[in-house]
Amino acid sequence: MTAIAITPRGPFSLAASMRFLEGFTPAGYRDASDGRVLRLAFPADDGHSTVSAEVGQAQNSEGTVQANVTVHTGSPGKDRMGTESAESNGMSAVRAQLARILSLDVDGSGFPRLAEDDPVVAGLIAAYPGLRPVCFHSPYEAAAWAVIGHRVRMVQAAAIKARIAEHHGHRVAVAGQWLHSFPTPLVLRGLGRVPGLPETKVERLRLLADAALAGDLDAARLRAMPVEDALAHLRTLPGIGPFSAELILIRGAGHPDVFPCHERRLHASMVDAYGLGDPDASDAHRLAGIADHWAPYRSWVALLLRTRREAKAGPAARGRSVR
Repeated sequence: MTAIAITPRGPFSLAASMRFLEGFTPAGYRDASDGRVLRLAFPADDGHSTVSAEVGQAQNSEGTVQANVTVHTGSPGKDRMGTESAESNGMSAVRAQLARILSLDVDGSGFPRLAEDDPVVAGLIAAYPGLRPVCFHSPYEAAAWAVIGHRVRMVQAAAIKARIAEHHGHRVAVAGQWLHSFPTPLVLRGLGRVPGLPETKVERLRLLADAALAGDLDAARLRAMPVEDALAHLRTLPGIGPFSAELILIRGAGHPDVFPCHERRLHASMVDAYGLGDPDASDAHRLAGIADHWAPYRSWVALLLRTRREAKAGPAARGRSVR
């Protein structure tokens, strides 16, 4: 186990992140403690190991985020596995991945200034203080979710994803609880039949695992590309259309400044929040023009708008199709 620390730049609340995860169906997150510790288990960006992390946030020292991290190697499905030292595994890469998951790799010190000229953003920041996007563990896992959840209810997709993790991922103990990590690409490429999942989707998952191992779902690479180029690249992957490409770039790679042009529920939330009542109010190009004022945090404001809409709609909204 290795202790790491990340000091947020700008407002950040781990408690807000945990509350968000509890309502984020793909995460399937349920906390059985006092709500102070975030427990995570996920495939590392290296494609072959699994990370478990116990994450907390100090109430002083600028809210430093502290994590006890273990990197697991060996065959999945065993309670005890080998671990690698920080030196041999490259703990800096694991730290960077954890920071990306919590959007702590982005300097958020300028985010509150968006409220100065936009009353809608001001209201969102006030309603959800310190909330930043909590991302999928990797673009690879976001892509897998997109394939599993295509045209099915989110609760059904989440159950299938959880079964895949239970049967094919590592089982690890984190702060007194057992968690199942989603399988690494090396394991997923050998995936067989999955109850409830058509063979077409299973084959797409295998191909996405190959793509991840080939570097086609590398988060740093995707974020370094111009947004349109990154989205075009993602759309070349099996089972990934325009909506899923945006999901992978924003919530998988953690890109902080992308306006989702294909997320209709976000657009509806914008129309409501900004009081746009005319027939062209939901035009994506017009809404993108409004979102230009959110730069360089377009993804962050979009998340708050979506969170606001789901809070108003109630828990039933979370079980709908991902489309």
